[in-house]
Amino acid sequence: MALPINYGPKMQPTDIPMSDEMLDLIAQRFRLLADPMRLKILHQLQSGEKSVTELVERTGASQPNVSKHLSTLKTHNLVKRRQEGNMAFFSIAAPFVFDVCNTVCDSMRSELEQRSNLLGG
Repeated sequence: MALPINYGPKMQPTDIPMSDEMLDLIAQRFRLLADPMRLKILHQLQSGEKSVTELVERTGASQPNVSKHLSTLKTHNLVKRRQEGNMAFFSIAAPFVFDVCNTVCDSMRSELEQRSNLLGG
């Protein structure tokens, strides 16, 4: 588990220099999470390990589509794979991804509430 960065009393995240290479890697990670099917798969895996068959059933996507996205997520170390006979099982390898998703979801909820209040809803 990654430990949070301690910026100290006066340091802010923007005070830490970021190389172009690091910013490219961060952008790549966000692009990886920008696909709705990948988010759907990650959401299903949040409750625990699932087989490809279970993920196909729960997402409503085709087996080749789910397998393609699982391969991408595995390549980027967000999920891990376990083989049992002819069955492949996947689980979360990087739980921090849910922190990112929760932050975005909370922000969206807040934004939607504000819009609803403005519209008298």
